Amino acid sequence: MTDVKKSLPVKKIVAGVFFAILAYALSTVTPSIEVAWVTAVLVLTIYLFAFEIVDVDVAAISIMVILGLTTLLAPYMGLSEGLVDTQKIFNGFASNAVMSIIAVMIIGAGLDKTGLMTKVAAFILKVGGTTETRIIPIISGTVAFISSFMQNVGATALFLPVVSRISARSGLPMSRLLMPMGFCAILGGTVTMVGSSPLILLNDLIITSNHAMPADQQMAQWSLFSVTPIGVSLVITGILYFVLMGRFVLPKSTGEGSKAGDTVDYFKDIYNLNYELFEVEVPADSNLVGKKLDDVENAERIRIIASHTGADDQRVGPGGLARDLGIQANTVLGILAAPKNLLAFVDNHKLVLRSELQTFTDALSSAKSGIADIVIPPGSSLIGKSARDLWMRKTYGVAMVALHRNGETLREGDNIRNLPLEAGDTLVVHTSWDALARLQKDKNFVVVTTEFPHEETRPNKVGWAGLFFAIALGMVLFTDLRLSIALLTGAIGMVLSGVLNIDEAYEAVSWKTVFLLASLIPLGLAVETSGTAFWIAEQTLHVVGDMPVWVIQAAVAVLATFFTLVMSNVGATVLLVPLAVNIAMGVDGADPAIFALTVAIATSNSFLIPTHQVNALIMGPGGYRVPDFIKAGSIMTILFLIVSMTVMNIIF
Repeated sequence: MTDVKKSLPVKKIVAGVFFAILAYALSTVTPSIEVAWVTAVLVLTIYLFAFEIVDVDVAAISIMVILGLTTLLAPYMGLSEGLVDTQKIFNGFASNAVMSIIAVMIIGAGLDKTGLMTKVAAFILKVGGTTETRIIPIISGTVAFISSFMQNVGATALFLPVVSRISARSGLPMSRLLMPMGFCAILGGTVTMVGSSPLILLNDLIITSNHAMPADQQMAQWSLFSVTPIGVSLVITGILYFVLMGRFVLPKSTGEGSKAGDTVDYFKDIYNLNYELFEVEVPADSNLVGKKLDDVENAERIRIIASHTGADDQRVGPGGLARDLGIQANTVLGILAAPKNLLAFVDNHKLVLRSELQTFTDALSSAKSGIADIVIPPGSSLIGKSARDLWMRKTYGVAMVALHRNGETLREGDNIRNLPLEAGDTLVVHTSWDALARLQKDKNFVVVTTEFPHEETRPNKVGWAGLFFAIALGMVLFTDLRLSIALLTGAIGMVLSGVLNIDEAYEAVSWKTVFLLASLIPLGLAVETSGTAFWIAEQTLHVVGDMPVWVIQAAVAVLATFFTLVMSNVGATVLLVPLAVNIAMGVDGADPAIFALTVAIATSNSFLIPTHQVNALIMGPGGYRVPDFIKAGSIMTILFLIVSMTVMNIIF
């Protein structure tokens, strides 16, 4: 998407006219000129986001600039001063929320750099396999649990690398995994009273409200797990929603972090080879038991690239496999072959063909291994020697599956490993990316495949990474220190201890997310300080004032949901809790404490547009657009209201 569209579709033009008319109509009923202008800017923001006139971060920055320009244009707008003080227009970039997001991105990158997140991803894949309906509940449930005790944006950022690894290993696009995880991270914040900022604030707001209430009507404070039944119900609802409806509401775009080219497509497009990865198990009664790899590969036209016998005997890569390796009973083999050859091999030896990779999900994932082109250059010491002479698989960690010479591609079964190598030969090999990175430094090869994942990991720094993550988490949970300071302590610790260098720390930050959130903060400030928020709340509640208690409570929840989309959830909570308490006191049968809790819970109902910190964080890596959030988030918003109101009224 370009920043500025050269031409707008008719639909967007018609929508623009409608929103302009709506803004004018609202300006005629607002109590002041300040509220009228803020309402107009609010309508413009919704229009830009909903119809993607420009990228969301560009839209947010534009709104911030417009608010800043109102200081200059105030006399022409009928204002005594700008809608936002120009001294505060950039406060968002130094806000607690934005600095916290920067810090958690760096902490997450540090944990990922040590390989820790790769191990977590491997464990989840081992438990959940590679199917969407199994992986989504595991990831989403785990993140929801973590976010019930720490900030949801922190839990999300921590698991971003995990989801990236799982996407690469399972073949599932990031867009199918990140939104369920992000939504459940938000929902997880409702499980305990320390899971989200509004719930943390609630008891303080109740104490403040009690000062103005008669002694016999004062509200009791909520305990740590008072909201747990509501939060757990919401998390379960979110998981079930994506498991059952994910195929309809989740986009299929690959996003920034999904795996690149597919191995099968590479074979077909470049070398006209239809090889695929398979996993088979060798039963005790198979006639394959006791044979060596060399006895079967050429005859069966297959290539064995991994072997697993027992818990501690997995052989992949350099030094792992060789042609003299014996096949034992109950061995699991990773095989690269054409489907028809593989099926014949399975039938010939009474093997068990698995429907998907299980044992080698991690080791043979596209993030760790794949297909590569290697050319034998003139002057190579390997010329005149065959792959068999060189023990190429054992020595170099490459399993040759084809040899391209003089325009002809020879395959497994064409005696390719016995052919003396010639200058200019292209070897098509399956290899680990680590082994391929080493071959780039070997003068006997010219590695043609250069775009492959081979970033440096620092497993020796896992202790430092764990230490500074634990320090940051401990400060978040057990001190009153500001969230951003606590998290930045962990982030700078990652840099000072060498887990990350400073350039890697800068690269870990999604600056699109930073500018999106920081630029929207002035709008929330304008909505609150101009009286726009109070006016909207007052008008909404005036309409439902004479209705049953549950209807009024639902209206409070809807109002809180709306406000959390256009301003901070903390600001919405501070504004609406006193208002909701006063309304409840004037309605027979209404409990002010429950109305206050309704506001604090409903400010987590932020799924429609990517203004919540979590949604903004996953937008780039997931390749999401605003319509994707509207599509999936609209149903989630309704489910949130129904479930939270139902459970709240059943329990309380």
